[in-house]
Amino acid sequence: MELLSRVLLWKLVLLQGTAVLAFSGPSGPATAGSAVVSEAAVNWAAGGGAVLRCQSPRMVWTQDRLHDHQRVVHWDLSGGGHGPARRLMDMYSAGEQRVYEPRDRGRLRLSPSAFHDGNFSLLILAAEETDEGLYTCNLHHHYCHLYESLAIRLEVTDDPLAAGARWDGEKEVLAVERGAPALLTCVNRAHVWTDRHVEEAQQVVHWDRQPPGVPHDRADRLLDLYASGERRAYGPPFLRDRVTVGADAFARGDFSLRIDRLELADEGTYSCHLHHHYCGLHERRVFHLKVTEPAVEPRPRDSPGNGSSHSSAPGPDPTLARGHSVINVIVPEGRAHFFQQLGYVLATLLLFILLLITVVLATRYEYSDKKLGKSKGKDVNMAELTVVSDYKNNILKERAELAHSSLPAKNIDLDKEFRKEYCK
Repeated sequence: MELLSRVLLWKLVLLQGTAVLAFSGPSGPATAGSAVVSEAAVNWAAGGGAVLRCQSPRMVWTQDRLHDHQRVVHWDLSGGGHGPARRLMDMYSAGEQRVYEPRDRGRLRLSPSAFHDGNFSLLILAAEETDEGLYTCNLHHHYCHLYESLAIRLEVTDDPLAAGARWDGEKEVLAVERGAPALLTCVNRAHVWTDRHVEEAQQVVHWDRQPPGVPHDRADRLLDLYASGERRAYGPPFLRDRVTVGADAFARGDFSLRIDRLELADEGTYSCHLHHHYCGLHERRVFHLKVTEPAVEPRPRDSPGNGSSHSSAPGPDPTLARGHSVINVIVPEGRAHFFQQLGYVLATLLLFILLLITVVLATRYEYSDKKLGKSKGKDVNMAELTVVSDYKNNILKERAELAHSSLPAKNIDLDKEFRKEYCK
């Protein structure tokens, strides 16, 4: 009998490679994205303080110094003539097992390495009629506030051919022969049940801010908070020194953001991101903050009975700007505005080109007139020089003829003759 028990226990260990359990909890690494669990629009008056509530009990950090009672598996049995559900046995992550009924000691067994390999199956060495009923495998993670369960119905029969497992549409139904071992399968290999991490590094909270008109993927980081106590502040200088989160945020699970001396420039969308990578928690809470002008109290009126004409000091002018408030206004430019500016540029360029063409044509016309006048003057001077030269040659020729002839000399005034000829 002892040998049969050991063989069945080894079969239970080897079965972990083929048994599959579909739990509703996380079955793999947590995704990096955050699910939006709440979204609210809040209004606060300028000059006061604003509080954006972000709370989650699942983010409360309670350090497990014992490293054993954070995770536990227990098997319960209900039905089968036993009255209300009763606890059969449980086991903690450190390996400690506890069997509640004396008759079950030595008959019910769990794998000692269940929290390492994810196999939480229950082995009943010799099934009896009193073992019939609905069994539930319950996994509890007190640190992460996770509770998961799986139901299996066990039937004991005297017919060996009726033994086997089937699915009734909601749960597994296992039929075993009387006196034979029964293996109730419960497998979950999610990292939260099998691995341990440094919780301080797995918990992080950060706040983001989106100015008006800025999408979520371009948000500015304001704060980073870690369970180890480390904090990092970012964001614009005018806002960085006025935002705070409680120092005991991870002890109370309250990560609410407080903004002091609220200004109009603080408007925008604020996001609180909660990440617990070890427990698979990824949540985001969104707040649309709108800052309004503070209410102006009416000035008290003078009582008409005493006839006094003096009044109290004038109150502050509500039209004056407050403190160092800065309002960023982003006006999107439409397509019509772009074409209007383009028309201005093209018209200016066209006028410049026309002016340049006019200057070039005027300069060229003046240069042509000057060149034509010079050429005409040169032609007139050449004609005059030719006439004068011919006339002088004729006079010299006549003088030479007179010198050879015997006729008496004739006084000829060359200048007078030249003027006569020129006048002709």
